[in-house]
Amino acid sequence: MKTVKTISLLALAAATPALAQAPETEPGTRPGDEILVTASRSGEGVKASQLGASVTVIDAATLEARQTRIVSDVLRDVPGIAISRIGGVGGQTQIRLRGSEANHVLVLIDGIEAADPYYGEFDFGTLIADPAARIEVLRGQQSSLYGSDAIGGVVNYITLSGREAPGISGRIEGGSFGTVSSAARVAGASDGFDYALSASYYDTDGYPTARGGNRDIGSQSLGATSKVNWTPTDAVKLTGVLRYSLTKADTNNSEFDPTSPLFGYTVDSPGVRYRNEALYGLLSAQLTGLDGRWISTLSGQFADTTRKGYNAFGFDYGDKGRRYKGSLSSSLTLGTEAVTHRITGAIDVERESFRNLSSFAFMGRRHTDNIGLVGQYEMTAGALSLGGSVRYDDNNRFQDTTTWRVQGSYALPTGTRVRAAYGTGVKNPGYYELYGYMDGQYIGNPNLKPEKSEGWEAGLEQSVGGWATIGATWFDSRLKDEIYTSYPAPDFVATPANRDTKSNQHGIEAFVSAQPLPQLRFDLAYTWLNAKEDGVREIRRPRHIASFNTTVSSADQRFAGTLTIRYNGRATDTAYTDPSYIPVTMSMREYVLVNFSLDYKLARNVALFGRVENLTNEKYEEVFSFATAGRAAYGGVRLTF
Repeated sequence: MKTVKTISLLALAAATPALAQAPETEPGTRPGDEILVTASRSGEGVKASQLGASVTVIDAATLEARQTRIVSDVLRDVPGIAISRIGGVGGQTQIRLRGSEANHVLVLIDGIEAADPYYGEFDFGTLIADPAARIEVLRGQQSSLYGSDAIGGVVNYITLSGREAPGISGRIEGGSFGTVSSAARVAGASDGFDYALSASYYDTDGYPTARGGNRDIGSQSLGATSKVNWTPTDAVKLTGVLRYSLTKADTNNSEFDPTSPLFGYTVDSPGVRYRNEALYGLLSAQLTGLDGRWISTLSGQFADTTRKGYNAFGFDYGDKGRRYKGSLSSSLTLGTEAVTHRITGAIDVERESFRNLSSFAFMGRRHTDNIGLVGQYEMTAGALSLGGSVRYDDNNRFQDTTTWRVQGSYALPTGTRVRAAYGTGVKNPGYYELYGYMDGQYIGNPNLKPEKSEGWEAGLEQSVGGWATIGATWFDSRLKDEIYTSYPAPDFVATPANRDTKSNQHGIEAFVSAQPLPQLRFDLAYTWLNAKEDGVREIRRPRHIASFNTTVSSADQRFAGTLTIRYNGRATDTAYTDPSYIPVTMSMREYVLVNFSLDYKLARNVALFGRVENLTNEKYEEVFSFATAGRAAYGGVRLTF
């Protein structure tokens, strides 16, 4: 349990790039045939069926069929992921992988490490879906490839290039809660050049998020990306990415009057809001030689994030975080078609910095420098695939660390695949944990040590007739030096500390993905999780999470309907309803959400679509005392050229 809930929502809130181009995925690609760029530092992708790790790929067709507008919503369908959003759309949204903390998940956007350096994690409430994108989720300890943060795994959100998805498209929709959403994309390719320009916008008046409240919590979000690739010769490829993100959202605070019966509960808080603005960029040059067997990539990237909070009287708090990173990787492929060996070396040089924009205890600037050295080996011999990686991180603020990982996969003639992996991970404390300050409520601890994790997984997958795949994975992880919130006497003011005991996370992930007919596809996912911190059940991590998605289309592909059912089991959360600010554990009831969407191609270039979310009007909470949306309906039109 890391989240500290105090009077201000700030206390509730509170990554090295995969530089290869996202591979094109043909419609109807079977599970296991997808190519993942996230799983290797070589500059080339890896076939999912050759990985010992657990992976999930959500392609552009799936995002469109489920009419995804908020990226975190579709991640609810990934095994091992638990989602919690504070209040309405635009509110702080955390994802937890395999029972790990939200800041244990490395998030990449088009190969750019996207976490806010101040909070040490990425807020998915600031990410709306692009018109053509895909998502790769790589589970398990991946610090041997990516360094700090990748304890639970990696989420890589990739906008498609102009060569992968050329054309012009646009959509606009409206619906419940005064919501208007739109998106546009222009992309193309010719000879050795391709480009893609895309933008999405989401505006909603929102709904009350306080129990019994009447203040609508609205938000506005904008995301825009430009991606350019130029291949002047067969041996040289240059890539540039620039992304801008802006989210402005209302929020509610907790009641701060200790004499009120609602003390610690979410209440209407007029004027309370936040603004999050981010700019990301990446430039890379890739050189290929020896008939494609040798690939070297030099890249530079930056992330600049500014977050400001306001109350009824004006500016309340703020911070600014920056990250600069340079990477050089070189990969050599040896062997024959029968047996292939790939050896990769990489170096990452990174600087993270922050400064406060408000009158906290520390008003200056801090920075952290890190140099990471990576070695990776991958071998494929027919049905057998093996791999290993090791990374050494030299850090000027924290203890230097070495992380490693080994994995293997073997496909039997019966269509059965067995796989396994073992690895270690590390997470450096964020600046908020080190230097955050709220008078009488929270004090950072600059003496914190990095958290360390080790764990293993073993999985079994079975292909059925080439049209379905069934799989299950058992995973087990242990976390030491976990950063938790303590309340030392005599003042009992919250402060982070490293725990002496180990925390454990283990569970089962299962999935079924099938397309028995060209007009019918369905996907099921289920997670059973047992995550405990010092023997106590972790908050916001249900024991049982499941989802079911099915899409049915007409023979001429003009009409399609998608049904989505998501189950979130009972969970716990922390409430600060005691005037002494000592946390109380609350039980959160289970819930089921049903969504239904339709899409009809009116003409070759024109489609009408609509959806109903929370069809059964379920009343539920993801975070203690924050109400959620009831039934909602949306409809719009999409143009493609």
